[in-house]
Amino acid sequence: MDLEEARQALFEQLTPLDGSEDLALGQAQGRIAAAEVKARLPLPPFIASAMDGYAIRRQDFALAISQGLRVVGESLAGHPFTQPLQPGECARIFTGAVVPPGADLVLLQERLLQSYTEGDTTWVVFETHDAQNSHIRPVGNDVAQHQVIAQPGDLLTPMLLGSLAAAGVTQIRVRAKVTVGVFSSGDELQDPATPPEQLKLGQIYDSNAFTLSALLRHLPVDIVELGRLPDDPAIVRRALDEAADTCDLLITSGGVSVGDADFIGTTIAELGQLAFWRLNLKPGKPLAFGRIRQCWIFGLPGNPVSTIVTCLLLVLPSLKRLCGTQPRPLLKIPAKLETKVSHQPGRAEYQRGIYYANTEGDLCVSHTGDQESNRLSTFAGANCLIEVPKDQGDLDSGAWVNILPLSDLLS
Repeated sequence: MDLEEARQALFEQLTPLDGSEDLALGQAQGRIAAAEVKARLPLPPFIASAMDGYAIRRQDFALAISQGLRVVGESLAGHPFTQPLQPGECARIFTGAVVPPGADLVLLQERLLQSYTEGDTTWVVFETHDAQNSHIRPVGNDVAQHQVIAQPGDLLTPMLLGSLAAAGVTQIRVRAKVTVGVFSSGDELQDPATPPEQLKLGQIYDSNAFTLSALLRHLPVDIVELGRLPDDPAIVRRALDEAADTCDLLITSGGVSVGDADFIGTTIAELGQLAFWRLNLKPGKPLAFGRIRQCWIFGLPGNPVSTIVTCLLLVLPSLKRLCGTQPRPLLKIPAKLETKVSHQPGRAEYQRGIYYANTEGDLCVSHTGDQESNRLSTFAGANCLIEVPKDQGDLDSGAWVNILPLSDLLS
């Protein structure tokens, strides 16, 4: 399957999980709204000034720039001046403050030409100018009362939470977290806490489980680290069978190729349903996806780069779907190659790259060196994936390609 075909197949099968809970607003960041939320009051809830200046009646504008107006009060944020303005009067006003009754125009303080005092009275005269903009915010200028602020499936970002707080919302219903179990597979894998001198010949540290857990932590999920599976089909079968009863999604890395010690795909097929197994993708060709009873499972390839790329392109958007959001299409931005790219037609490839704007303002990109799938170091400094279409051969410096910013893939 090509990448887009696989993504479409995933999104058609996966549906948001049931379950919700009510949280205080301060605990809801990063969660997914489970119901629509309406504003309890309009914003602003009163007629407010958009600028610092003087509130006047528009019919007194000509008088304000010829003879001047008498200052009869001051309106500050939280301390309104409520006396109705009479002909020839104005009130000092500040941004966000209540506009006094009768006023329908704010003259900016920058337009003040002269201020003087006669006895106990202060007078202000303004320079001649065009006063088309009233600099006044009507009630509901930002949000109308009962307007829907959050929809089901919305990610509760700091900005959205701020909007909810401004509208008087203190509690929100959110979708329940998705429980994700993370396995690694392979006899060669050892805990990173093992001293290097204790590693036997052929053994390596398990970096994939650590990386996968880190990639998922910004999502509304509960991560269960399930450890490492040996290359033993009976143990693999028992572990997946037991984990499927307690997790909504399982992610394994390694053990999905065609070797004698690769049991993940066959185990999924034996215990449940294997939806697809291989992708027309580099890195990441061996990838199993299926279901064991009510638990979805991804069997990712074991090479570190393949694990990360398939997680970014397939697992993360699928997990967002389970969490209750609608996955977005991949963001692809044209950029000019600054380095030559070697590629053999047949599979679409996603190389690690660094993009930047040159002095002419063009977006440029360079790959990060040898792109073998075992080289985790190719992600050092990378901020994008360089997409090389499946029918494309080698690309010279100066060719245009599409890049996928990591900031978007990780959001």
